[in-house]
Amino acid sequence: MTHSVEGRFIAIILATLVLVVAPLFVLFLVLAQQQSADEALERGRIMIEANAQALGKPVWDFDIESVRQIARAASSSRSVARVDVRDNTGQIHIQLDERAMTERHGMIVLTRDIEYNTTDGPKKVGVLKLHLIKRPFFNNDNNTIAILAIFALAVLLIFAAAIIGNRQLVIKPLARLTAAIEATRRLGSRHKVDWHSRDEMGSLAANFNAMQTHLAEEEAKIKAAHERATEIYNRTPAMLYSVDGEDRLTAVSNYWLLATGYERNQVIGRIFADFVAEDDVSAYRFRHKPIDGPQGHNGITVRFCRADGELSDMLIMEAAIGPAGTRETLCVMADVTDLKAAEHRNHMQAITDHLTSLLNRQGFEQALTRKIEVADRDETGLACLFVDLDRFKWINDTLGHSAGDKVLQTVVARMRAQLRPGDTMARLGGDEFAILIAAPAPEKAALDVAERIARVIDAPMDIEGHRTNLSASVGIALYPQHAATAAELLQKSDLAMYARKRNGKNGARLFDPELANAAQDRVQIEGFITDGLREDWFDAHLQPIFDLRTGRIAGFEALMRLVHPEHGIIMPAGIVRNAEETGSIGQIGERIFEKAVSQLARLSQYPEFADAYVSVNISPLQFEPALLDRMGGSLLKWGVSPHRIVVEITEAVLMHHNPDVQKILETFGKSGFRLALDDFGTGYSSLSYLHKFPVDIVKIDQSFIRSLTEDGESARKRSRMLVEGITTISHQMNCLVVAEGIEKSEQRDILSVMGVDAGQGYHFSRALTSDDIIRQFASHESMPAQANRQAS
Repeated sequence: MTHSVEGRFIAIILATLVLVVAPLFVLFLVLAQQQSADEALERGRIMIEANAQALGKPVWDFDIESVRQIARAASSSRSVARVDVRDNTGQIHIQLDERAMTERHGMIVLTRDIEYNTTDGPKKVGVLKLHLIKRPFFNNDNNTIAILAIFALAVLLIFAAAIIGNRQLVIKPLARLTAAIEATRRLGSRHKVDWHSRDEMGSLAANFNAMQTHLAEEEAKIKAAHERATEIYNRTPAMLYSVDGEDRLTAVSNYWLLATGYERNQVIGRIFADFVAEDDVSAYRFRHKPIDGPQGHNGITVRFCRADGELSDMLIMEAAIGPAGTRETLCVMADVTDLKAAEHRNHMQAITDHLTSLLNRQGFEQALTRKIEVADRDETGLACLFVDLDRFKWINDTLGHSAGDKVLQTVVARMRAQLRPGDTMARLGGDEFAILIAAPAPEKAALDVAERIARVIDAPMDIEGHRTNLSASVGIALYPQHAATAAELLQKSDLAMYARKRNGKNGARLFDPELANAAQDRVQIEGFITDGLREDWFDAHLQPIFDLRTGRIAGFEALMRLVHPEHGIIMPAGIVRNAEETGSIGQIGERIFEKAVSQLARLSQYPEFADAYVSVNISPLQFEPALLDRMGGSLLKWGVSPHRIVVEITEAVLMHHNPDVQKILETFGKSGFRLALDDFGTGYSSLSYLHKFPVDIVKIDQSFIRSLTEDGESARKRSRMLVEGITTISHQMNCLVVAEGIEKSEQRDILSVMGVDAGQGYHFSRALTSDDIIRQFASHESMPAQANRQAS
């Protein structure tokens, strides 16, 4: 219910009259009445005083008539109701009370002694009493009525003036202001107030009119801006659209309609998810969240169904518009179909090996993670096969990288033929491959696949006119038996592969916990190697090589030792294998050669060792053009002639037929170094090496030497025939023959009868430091008897 301003104004005036003016008027009347009463009392006192003086002589003279006249004159006053005059003798008693009986109001009694001034002074001769009338609060006399009438008239005039002034000065301009506001609201145009005055209402009207003018200008600007925004919205070459809080389309740009093929009336009001491919709807609704702030945005790529039914990949970006809480969203779509296709191509290129079209390491790790998730979900097993090609580096080095690439492609084709449809294969790098096999019994399936892969890779292949052979070392790890994560599974299969490679290659090895311990040992050995190179823990111990005919020391074999300050002497087997895998074998070899040459220089000071040589083992990985220069530098430093250095190599160096290696070996021979073929008779040995390469010394492997004295006659006979054959052929090729691993005097005697030139082994001496060699052998020209006793 609305209340008018005028009604409220009247209520305020009435309340003011009742609560303020009326009490003040009553107080005024009370005070006026009180003042009138006080004035009447004062007049009564004056009157009684005057009458008492006037009555002094008549009462003294007993002039009763005069007394009566004076009393009547006093009672004539309107305020006197009774006059009472008495003398002291009681003879005079005049009482006038015509109005006293009719007076209904109270009276005030004034008493005054009547005195007469005699010759003896003033004397009391009587008493005068005046009974004064008390006037009422509202007296009915004309003055009182006039005052009340004037007051009422004044109030009415003020009230009327206030009402009229309020209507003219407040209500009328407010009514015009209200009319202007209502007209603005109904008609939509800015109406002004027709009012001009120099007061607050005039200022209000002027401000309102100025505000209307400003708002009209702002509305015009907003309208123009809206028109420009709408034009931009429709003409922008971007698929713009708007949705409300329920994801219903509220607006679409012309370009959106052009790009999608729809008509505006076909899409306005529809839920946007209706245009999203069914497979992407759930993802769209999950990702499409209301945005509260104007800066908020959300992006998602979905497949959008155009009017012709074609699906396109659309990137949708969103931003909230309007006041907070309206949940209206401005969106832009961008066709990223080509971009997604390019992204897919790039992704595939990123996870694919270009040579073999297999997954690369990155792609394999992703596939492995997915396979593990599937295995967990389906409660099945998973096997990871780590395949490494043996001898592939030799093919690359010998036939070239082009031939190596063809070998890899041939190997991949052969391996693929052995896999099942659901198996995953990847090239991890170089000649390393990985295969994932998911099966209820993964171990059996993995061993079967590994066996078939090893068999097909072992088959000969013709590459660019060259017939070559490869083999494969395969490591197998199972999930979840051996590993709990993808990285761990790949690592365990890698450990199993290296275990197989160290134990003969060409086959498969299933992971077991001991391999992990071996890996930890390798890590420890790597630490020893690093610390040993830094702290100079590596040393060369020399094992004497004796001439079997004369019993004198012909030379020494330098054997690598790592002297650890806490663990003591660490044997070389694990160190060499680890150093070849990590690439530190070159540094170790240089360090051992340097120390072996320095010790030979020291021993050369003794006549017994003046012509002795030192034999140094060279790893196949050390063969490089700069090897000879480094060795020559050490010889110059210590003053040792190259002919006193024997370079020991294994048949593994020769079997690859590497022309670079052959060139280096020939350079050794031309420089005065001698070449020894170590462990002759093992592996892929061939007597043809003695013809193709400049070999000076043939060292018979200790396995043949041990067989000379075995219990079985047949085995002893075969070993003797082999040793005799190697010795005869070597001598015919002008090669010295050295027997390794002589541990018994019987073996020494047999070898001496066969014509073997020299021998080494625990029967003669262990590897010693140069100090021990000097102490034990420097004072003897022949093989020491105490050495025989120590060996036996």
